[in-house]
Amino acid sequence: MSVDRRTFLKGAAVAAAAGAAEVQAAHPAPEPPSDAVGMLYDATLCIGCKTCVVACREANGLKPVTPDWTDGLWDAPPGLDEHTKNVIELYREGDEQSYVKRQCMHCVDPGCVAACPVKALEKRKFGIVTWDGDRCIGCRYCQVACPYEVPKFEWESPVPKIVKCELCLHRIEEGGQPACCEVCPRGAIIYGTRKELLAEAKRRIAAKPDLYVQKVYGEHDGGGTQVLYVSHVPFEKLGLPVLGERGAAAATRSVQGTIYKGFVAPVALYAILAGVIIRNRRSGGGEA
Repeated sequence: MSVDRRTFLKGAAVAAAAGAAEVQAAHPAPEPPSDAVGMLYDATLCIGCKTCVVACREANGLKPVTPDWTDGLWDAPPGLDEHTKNVIELYREGDEQSYVKRQCMHCVDPGCVAACPVKALEKRKFGIVTWDGDRCIGCRYCQVACPYEVPKFEWESPVPKIVKCELCLHRIEEGGQPACCEVCPRGAIIYGTRKELLAEAKRRIAAKPDLYVQKVYGEHDGGGTQVLYVSHVPFEKLGLPVLGERGAAAATRSVQGTIYKGFVAPVALYAILAGVIIRNRRSGGGEA
């Protein structure tokens, strides 16, 4: 059997493309669940007071982060970490500046969910992405898969958790709202259904077209999110990634489906690879 490297790679590419197309057709991009809730963050209203950060800690039993420069007096997390599910960051360039809130985006098609091999991360009630510690094996694939770099790992704990915003689901189930939304003194972050929030975001942009960037971030980005943003500063300057309309999870499903679906593609590729090995052994004077 005469098979060279080029033939192997060509066969691999054809099999992978065929498998990916089949998987993508079988799994169209999901729509937001009918009961999807979320948050709308308006960067034009935020004053960076960080009241939301404190409220998040209190609502979720997280300890303050007090860097050395604060002398232990100030809660000043530099970013999301194993003790911080919600943080306010500052963007400044010349005379242009803005605050930006960072937390889990609760994607419509989450990459973390698709990457988790044991379904520890799932979209559950109201489309909120939550973590189940009884299932988690600590592989941290979710950290790699998230385009927003949200999930964090409790390195200091002997029984570590994946830490991320769960939209204060325990409060929502009791008829409340996320703590960060409840305490914001400027209404820069509001809670509601995704449908209502999207309509409100578009209303604000239409009412003040000279103020806002003409886009609602999260409407389609990365397959859509349940946390939406409006801003007077380009979103990429605020640290939000530039994504297409296809979610990260779609790519993950294509890869997993191509490789594992019925093991058809691997069998074909392994057969080609076996031919290459046999040929190389024979050319080297050995027998298969």
